[in-house]
Formats: sequence, structure tokens, C-alpha cells
Amino acid sequence: MSAMLLVPPSAEPWSVAEAKTFLRVEHDDDDAVIAALIAAARGHVEALSRRALLVQRWRFVLDAWPDNGRLDPRIGPLRSVIAARVFDAANNAHGIDAGTFVVDAAANIIASPCWAMPQPGRVTAGIELDVELGYGALASDVPDALRHAIRMLVAHWYENRGLAAIGANVAMLPAGAGALVAPYRMLSL
Repeated sequence: MSAMLLVPPSAEPWSVAEAKTFLRVEHDDDDAVIAALIAAARGHVEALSRRALLVQRWRFVLDAWPDNGRLDPRIGPLRSVIAARVFDAANNAHGIDAGTFVVDAAANIIASPCWAMPQPGRVTAGIELDVELGYGALASDVPDALRHAIRMLVAHWYENRGLAAIGANVAMLPAGAGALVAPYRMLSL
């Protein structure tokens, strides 16, 4: 199963103004750099935890329905199934009612009656599910530990942005950031 980001989050867990206050930056010269660091830190925390922090839409592409009717997208938290399609042998998409799927948010599973679903006509990438993931639309919806990990990364990368260019030995993750993310990490087997 492959996954593609369709719609990224519309905001970040920290605003540039909040980050500047934390960094004690009083000028506007680095606003673009700080905004880029916030986005990069969010992406890094999302990759480490395998969780979408703010609401975003993803497409999961499958070759066949799971035999047990339970799809584990290995990224969460799941919010809803937005759309579903099955492709026939002529590559024509046929929509499936999104209400057919049950999102088990606690287990992070999408359940469906696979025996009642139309089978794809093409062997590869015959099924597409568009889903909404994330804790919520607001920064305050993101768990505080994950928001703080982002803040730590932004501060670390901002303070050490010139050292990587001259070959200094700088850790990618500041001490403690990984520990903040670890309880939220979704395992992939």
C-alpha cells in the first residue's frame, strides 16, 4: 500500500510570532527561515511518530482489499474516509460510498465488508481511498508534547543553521525531542 499527501495542513502547530518569542528573535529578517523551520520540524515529528498532527488529506492506494476487511494505514490518527474508488480493467474509476467504511479511531483501522466490495479490474493500484487524518484543525488540538518537540527542533536548527555548512558535528535531534515523540510513535511491522 502506498500513501500520497493530497492536501497538506492549512496551518502549522506554531506561528512564526510564537516561534520568534520562544527563540527571542526581535527582528523580522529571519521570518521566512523560521517559517520554513517550523514546517520542516512538523514534517520531521510527523515522520518520527507516523502521525499527521493537523488535519490533512491522504490517498492510500491498494492492489486488493485486505482479506480480513481491516485496513491499517500505518499513519494516523484517522478521522474519516472521504472517498473511495475501484478501477476496472479499462482504467475507469467507479466510486464507492464512503459510508460503507467504518473508521475505528482507537485502533487506527478502516474496516469494510471486503466480501461485498467490488473487486478491482486492474492488478496494480486498483483501489484508492482518500482519508482525512490529524488531531484537529487548530494548533491547540495537537498534543503538547509533540508541539514542544517541534519547538525544540526549530530552536536547535535555528541556533545551529550555520554550523552544518562548515562541517561542525551537530546532532540532528536535540536531546529530549525524541523522548517527547516516542509515546506517540505508531509502530510499523
